[in-house]
Amino acid sequence: MNELVRYTPPQADVPSRGIRLGKARSGAFGVLDIGSTKIVCLIARIESDGTPRALGFGWQKSRGVKAGSIVDMEEAERSIRAAVASAEEMADTLLKGVIVNLSCGQPESRTHNILWQVAGRPVTEADLRGIMTEGVRRTEAEGREAVHSFPLGFQVDATGGVDDPRNMVCDTLSARLHVLDAASHALFNLGQCLHRCELEAEEMVSSPFAAGLATLVDDERELGAVVVDMGGGTTSLAAFADGRLMHTAQLPVGGWQVTNDLARVLSTPITHAERLKTMHGSVLESAEDRGEMLPVPLVGEDDDQIARIPREMIVRIIRPRLEESFELLRDRLEGSGLPAEMRRRIVLTGGASQLIGARELAQRVLGRETTIRLGRPRLVRGLPETASGPGFSGAIGLLAWAAGEGRPFMDFAAGPPVAQGGWIRRSFAWLRERI
Repeated sequence: MNELVRYTPPQADVPSRGIRLGKARSGAFGVLDIGSTKIVCLIARIESDGTPRALGFGWQKSRGVKAGSIVDMEEAERSIRAAVASAEEMADTLLKGVIVNLSCGQPESRTHNILWQVAGRPVTEADLRGIMTEGVRRTEAEGREAVHSFPLGFQVDATGGVDDPRNMVCDTLSARLHVLDAASHALFNLGQCLHRCELEAEEMVSSPFAAGLATLVDDERELGAVVVDMGGGTTSLAAFADGRLMHTAQLPVGGWQVTNDLARVLSTPITHAERLKTMHGSVLESAEDRGEMLPVPLVGEDDDQIARIPREMIVRIIRPRLEESFELLRDRLEGSGLPAEMRRRIVLTGGASQLIGARELAQRVLGRETTIRLGRPRLVRGLPETASGPGFSGAIGLLAWAAGEGRPFMDFAAGPPVAQGGWIRRSFAWLRERI
C-alpha cells in the first residue's frame, strides 16, 4: 500500500478526471445526507460573502439504510424522495443532482507514495493529474473506488515540504497521496438508488470529513484535531492537521445500538426506547435517579399495562454501550499511526453525542490528557433552529464543501468530472441499458 513505485508518464498529456480549485457553487444546489436514522436534504445558494444560505429543508426518518449502506432499495427510495420533496417545495426549486455524503462501502483511508519522472522540465498540471490518476488506479485494482484523493505533500528532487510544485523544475517529483475509497458495489447501489429518485450524485463527500468542516474551528484544523461523528448506525472519525484531511475511519456502533439495548432489556417497543433515550438518556448517575420512576409500555401488552422503572436503570443500560464505543474509538486511534498530539484533541458531534455525560465518559476512557469538546455546527442563515444541532453536522458540512471549504488545490475524485468518468457514470450506463 505504501510502497515507493517508480512510474514513468506517457508522452501524451494525462486526461483530467476532476480538478477542484476551491471555487464555490453558483446558483441553487442541493445536498443530501443519507444516514441510518434520518435522511436530510438542504437546498441552498452561496451568498456574495461566500457563506451558504438555506432555501429549503426537508428530513425524513431513514428506512432501508443500515450502517450507512442501502439495504432495501424501495424503502430507501421512498425516504429520499420524501426528504427531497419537502426541501424542493420550500425552496420552490426542482433538483436534478445533489452533493451526497459517503458512509457506505466500509470507507477506508490509504496512503500512497509515488515517484514521478519529470526529466528536468517544469512540473505541469498534467504531471499532477497523472500522479493522482496513478494513486487512484492502485485503489481500483483492489476492487474499490476512490472518492477523494488529497495530496499531503510533494518533494521536488531532494527538497521536501512543497505544497504546490507546479512550474518548479526538477528531475523527479515525489508525492504522498491520501486516498479515501469505498467498496465498488456499495457505491453502485447508492448510485442506483439515487437514479430511481431521479437524482444524480454530482459529488460525494466523506461523512466525517463533512462533519469536521461544520464543527472544527480554523486553529483545530491547523494544529491537529479529530472530529468524532456519533451517528445512528455508525461512529466515524476524521483527523485534520495543517488544514488537510489526514485520516478517516468508521466504527460499526452508534446510537441505534443504545436504543436496541433499551428495547431488549426493558422489553419495550423500539419507538418508546428511542423516546426514553432522547428524553432521559444519560451516562451520569445521580441521587435523584433512584427515586424517579419512569413509565414503560411493554411489548405485546395492552396500552394500560405500563411498567415503572427507576431512571437509574436507563443510565445503567446506556453507560456500558457508550463506554464500549469510546473504547473502540480509543483502540482505533491508537492503531491509526496519527501523532499523539493530534489524538489528544477530540471534538464530539452527531446525534448520539448529545447524551448527557457523553463528554465526561469519553474523557475517562480516552484519558485525562485528552482535550474533548462538544462540537455544534456553524449557524447557517435560513436554516431553522431544529436543524442546527449536532445531529445535522454532516448536512451542514456538505454546504461548507459546496462553498469551497476543505478542497485541496487539486482533488482527483471530487467534482463534477467524476460523474462523467467514475462509478456514477458506470452505474447510470448500466441502468440505461436495462430501462
